[in-house]
Amino acid sequence: MVTEVVKASELHKIDPVFGQLSFDNHEQIVFCNDKDTGLKAIIGIHNTVLGPALGGTRMWKYTNEWEALNDVLRLSRGMTFKSAISGLNLGGGKAVIIGDAKVDKTPELITKFGEYINSLSGKYITAEDVGTTTPDMDLIRDVTPYVTGISEARGGSGNPSPVTAYGVYMGMKAAAKYQFGTDNLSGKKVLVQGTGNVGETLIKHLTAEGALVQMTDINEARLHEINAKYGAQIFTGDIYAADVDIYAPCALGATINDETVNKIQAKVIAGAANNQLAVEEIHGKILKDRGIAYAPDFLINAGGIINVYAEIVGYDSAEALRRTENIYNTTLEIFSFAEQNNITTHQAALSIAQKRIDDRKKENAK
Repeated sequence: MVTEVVKASELHKIDPVFGQLSFDNHEQIVFCNDKDTGLKAIIGIHNTVLGPALGGTRMWKYTNEWEALNDVLRLSRGMTFKSAISGLNLGGGKAVIIGDAKVDKTPELITKFGEYINSLSGKYITAEDVGTTTPDMDLIRDVTPYVTGISEARGGSGNPSPVTAYGVYMGMKAAAKYQFGTDNLSGKKVLVQGTGNVGETLIKHLTAEGALVQMTDINEARLHEINAKYGAQIFTGDIYAADVDIYAPCALGATINDETVNKIQAKVIAGAANNQLAVEEIHGKILKDRGIAYAPDFLINAGGIINVYAEIVGYDSAEALRRTENIYNTTLEIFSFAEQNNITTHQAALSIAQKRIDDRKKENAK
């Protein structure tokens, strides 16, 4: 009898979806393809126990479809816990459109994508993310009600980025309070990685408080523009080995990985990027052992979803801002819970979020 040996590189061919490492009992994965518009998209619905799955649509030039699938799986899972830890009655979902937003995005493609969202009858509600904009959400709104973050002219809350940045700022101040004994960021050296809409607004808050801000981005023109606006300095060199107090990852995820985690000199990590830990259990533990205070990303970057949730339940922008400000208190609670239970802050936030989901599941089963 000959036993067939399967190479690790062949595993994806056996279980292309359920076998993905990022697959976490997702409820539904939807592949969208339209020849006429060139649309290739994936919608990931992770969990709807607390409510419909809400999460933004990211348009990105992925290297391949596996990369896109892995991204949507990780992001949609993160949205489940982001909503749960924030006390929102929402599940977790996310969508990715494969393509270069600057080249491949057309009104027809976005509209067609909106039709796919509509076909899910409200199980998934979208919003903007990297590569999509408020005008894109308005186009989607033309064909489905299952979209948030539409323009104020159409009754929406507009771009959620400023509120996201405010939540990150609150979380950063809480982490500083825990690590340094004060939440006053004046004089603190902060390195912001990524100067998109969220990163820029975070820099605005930090420089206004007197923090010594340095920044990096792949778009050099953007760096000079923000330097002229706020006086933040352009950083050159190894980001992770930088002599700073606080590292704020605000670009793409997994920047805390095998290659970087032991180089990091910052004593606080607090940023807007999703899925900052490449491997949550391993890299979260290393940060803990090194005495670095990590503010869980899905907690402190929840301001945007809190803001767009207002469009669904009807509370006003002032209430959304109040709820976002409360990220400060929740972050301190997470640090305390983690310390008391000798676990990482990521594990602490995850366990509290999961308990809320499990409790609701039990209620629904009665």
